[in-house]
Amino acid sequence: MTREPRDAPQFYLTAPSPCPYLPGMEERKVFTHLVGRRAAALNDTLTQTGFRRSQTIAYRPACEQCRACVSVRVLVNDFRPSANLRRIASQNDDLIGATGAAKPSAEQYSLFRAYLDARHPDGGMADMSVLDYSMMVEDSHIETRIVEYRRKGPDHFMTQRGQGRLYAACLTDQLADGLSMVYSFFDPDERGRSLGAFMILDHIEKARRLGLPHVYLGYWVEGSKKMAYKGRYLPQERLGVDGWKRIEREAPALSAGSGSGTASCARGAGARKTPPAR
Repeated sequence: MTREPRDAPQFYLTAPSPCPYLPGMEERKVFTHLVGRRAAALNDTLTQTGFRRSQTIAYRPACEQCRACVSVRVLVNDFRPSANLRRIASQNDDLIGATGAAKPSAEQYSLFRAYLDARHPDGGMADMSVLDYSMMVEDSHIETRIVEYRRKGPDHFMTQRGQGRLYAACLTDQLADGLSMVYSFFDPDERGRSLGAFMILDHIEKARRLGLPHVYLGYWVEGSKKMAYKGRYLPQERLGVDGWKRIEREAPALSAGSGSGTASCARGAGARKTPPAR
């Protein structure tokens, strides 16, 4: 009798719960655990088929009556920023994103807490403690980094690091074919900077320097203003029933949204405080 290897993934289905994006709808997710020696390779494969990672769980929507959540990835080598995105990059030219080990800090948690309280006070992650945050950052069996954004210092050309207070941060996975922005947050008082959009632009540039073809943004949700900003980063590919489809133009309905990053949150698979299908 043929047996599966011990570390072969097993998939589970969550119970229905209210959709955080489309009123009156319910969401379900299929998920598996990312642990052991095959975690990195499995995460690469699953991400390319529409899964997202949260701690040691990979999940994707499995809603019975809806297919609105669509995986989105930016085509790094072909990406051309719009005039608005170029303006955002210019507004943040004084910041630099330093990539470091995925280690939590009190400064990160303070910023994370301020972001949630201001932007998502009723979300599924609103009650996350400092321990919950530490687990979100550290509980990974794959190559995960955290990018911290601070003002450029006089030696930033040599150190590739900033100085002073923390403006924004992004938990990022490096995959075989790109960077996946797992979770980002920023100073909610810095509205004029559009820090969420700037972090996406910076990750596109980081991927370009690393020779990686994609930046994974999670899920674009048709009809959801929260997710509309993801349609601005063109050209991009969206995952459908026939595979990844290249999108060259932004649909009119996507013009709303100011680029709030990739950090809209709610409770995910199981009992963990994890991002929803996003």
